[in-house]
Amino acid sequence: MKLKDVMVAAAIVAVVGIGRPASVLAGEAGEKAGGVVEESARTGGHAVRDGVLTFGRTVRDFFTGGSRAARETWHENAERTKQNARDGARSVQGEADR
Repeated sequence: MKLKDVMVAAAIVAVVGIGRPASVLAGEAGEKAGGVVEESARTGGHAVRDGVLTFGRTVRDFFTGGSRAARETWHENAERTKQNARDGARSVQGEADR
């Protein structure tokens, strides 16, 4: 099983384990909170995934292209991670505003 699969499975377990009880116990407010928790867990899972992928790609490029290639890869992936985090934050805010 690949590390990415493990991370996705862990995020799903977190969402199912944390997100559902709030909606069952508290009605409409719980559904709202559950949606926020779900989006937050998804965003956190994506951040972990992006960090692992960034590290892996950087190490790969270090050994295939040297330190300059590794630095460029790190910066490119860091930008992608930042954009994914911003998108996730908008999703969480959207759930909070609904």
